[in-house]
Amino acid sequence: MLAAVPGLDDLTLTTNGSLLAGKARALKDAGLRRITVSLDSLENEVFTAMNDVDFPVERVLAGIEAAAAAGLGPIKINMVVRRGLNEGSVLPMARYFRGTGMILRFIEYMDVGHTNGWRLDDVVPAAEIIETIDAELPLEPVEANYSGEVANRWGYRDGSGEIGVIASVTQPFCGGCTRARLSAEGKLYTCLFAVRGHDLRALLRGGASDTEIFDAIARLWRERDDRYSDIRSAETVGLPKVEMSYIGG
Repeated sequence: MLAAVPGLDDLTLTTNGSLLAGKARALKDAGLRRITVSLDSLENEVFTAMNDVDFPVERVLAGIEAAAAAGLGPIKINMVVRRGLNEGSVLPMARYFRGTGMILRFIEYMDVGHTNGWRLDDVVPAAEIIETIDAELPLEPVEANYSGEVANRWGYRDGSGEIGVIASVTQPFCGGCTRARLSAEGKLYTCLFAVRGHDLRALLRGGASDTEIFDAIARLWRERDDRYSDIRSAETVGLPKVEMSYIGG
């Protein structure tokens, strides 16, 4: 249904990959264009510790292969890096996906919501991740694909592909953010760390015109003052942030 909406030029899905091997072809046939798979390690013990799931890494890798075969690309692989748990997986992941045409993205461990027990000491800075990879697989910076792109791009100097780093803790990009999020119950969130959402469902079900809905969204965006990552400090302690599972990342 979404793929049939006029003007919707890109339709992508982020998934943990647990069911992807059996659904990749159907998703492609339904109109999905790209896919992003969350994978924090190639070692089952580390993978389970990071995600608390009951399926093995091999199932995720099979899903990634099925997505590639179905033509869902370019495929992105998201790896959240957490000190003391999976920083030792950074290089093995880089080695595994280099030369595959897939884009591995390393994400600094973020304090989204209140359930993940975040501490600043658990963050592995993007600069450290790049330094670790560059020491074995030399890298060079690559220009952004578009204004507001959240990942900083790095290419392997031998031309064997690229990686990305999302450094929202150590290098916040609030000023250039272009992303809004819509929950399944119709709440618009103007920030990943928002303390509240704005009810769009009420406008839709209340008979508001397209122009009225457009104006309401434009007003919310113009008036937003989200700067959580810029000011992350004592000022942000205890804020009632939305959980990642609620808005999907």
